[in-house]
Amino acid sequence: MPLRAGIVGLPNVGKSTLFNALSQNVKAPASNYRFCTIDPNIGLVDVPDTRLQQLADIVLPNRIIPTTVEFVDIAGLVKGASKGEGLGNKFLANIREVDAIVHVIRCFEDENILREEGSINPVGDKEIIDAELQLKDLDSVDKKIQKVEKMAKTGGDSKAKAEYEILLRVKNHLEQGKNVRDLGLNKEDKIATADICLLTEKPVLYIANVDENSILSGNQYSQKLQKIVDSDGSQMIILNNSIEAQIAEMESEEDKLLFQKEYGLDQPGLHVLIRATYTLLNLITYFTAGVQEVRAWTIVRGWKAPQAAGVIHSDFERGFIRAEVIKFNDYITLKGEQACKENGKLNVEGKEYVVTDGDVMHFRFNV
Repeated sequence: MPLRAGIVGLPNVGKSTLFNALSQNVKAPASNYRFCTIDPNIGLVDVPDTRLQQLADIVLPNRIIPTTVEFVDIAGLVKGASKGEGLGNKFLANIREVDAIVHVIRCFEDENILREEGSINPVGDKEIIDAELQLKDLDSVDKKIQKVEKMAKTGGDSKAKAEYEILLRVKNHLEQGKNVRDLGLNKEDKIATADICLLTEKPVLYIANVDENSILSGNQYSQKLQKIVDSDGSQMIILNNSIEAQIAEMESEEDKLLFQKEYGLDQPGLHVLIRATYTLLNLITYFTAGVQEVRAWTIVRGWKAPQAAGVIHSDFERGFIRAEVIKFNDYITLKGEQACKENGKLNVEGKEYVVTDGDVMHFRFNV
């Protein structure tokens, strides 16, 4: 299953509007009432990458194919979701199935859009969602502690004892109102919690949904939220979800540019969001370039050449012999593969080669 980012937040903060702006293949209902969205909507979103066109200008292919990332529109959570309020258990289970969280927070005033939490309070809204995810995690950790505690305390199972100690650390951290991702668990520590898929362990990107007059510099609400997000070591992007949805619906690139210019935007905010989410998921891109197509491929950072080849076809990984690699800047500077070969810029790499972002690759395999 591909890596997914889930869009979450309180009801009526603009989640479905943002999802519709992002997704071209699926549209979610966006209405001014709670739980307009119940079942999650899943959309495949093209990742904007100017490098594709640069390669295409040299290769002149028949087609250009961008890579994609999946976004999931998850229904609004409410206070008490961890106890089942507002169908909370169902929605929290949906969050458990994604790899990263895009948290949309309302940073605008509009008396026509329902809000049950009182006056606009982005920091408070963030804390509501944080608390519900933490409470759900605490419940999951408590249940697992009950399972391993007896084995750990008898002293005969060193693995169970180590696992028990890690779970107690996580429990203590959650009870302080903190997220697991801030605990600094190493790879081995995370084995103890891997089977319970902790919600607050997932990386988060915050979206401050502001009024149209605050797109460029934010407002008092987004500024307060930014301080808290910075203290968490997370990232925040300022958007007006309605404007982004309007831009996305326009068919003419010229119309899009004119509309962006009217609001002082040099690019759609969605492009910034998509690339930031891609990075949040720890993804990178490599390219294949030929007359038939110039194409971007998604892999996880740190993957080796055979794994990267397997994204194209499992036969490529199974029968991997070698990879021919050209760095993107060399490909552009020397204007193509042949010139790179002649100037010693094409490297032949084996099974241990770790692919880097922007590599232009050709695989040799035998099945």
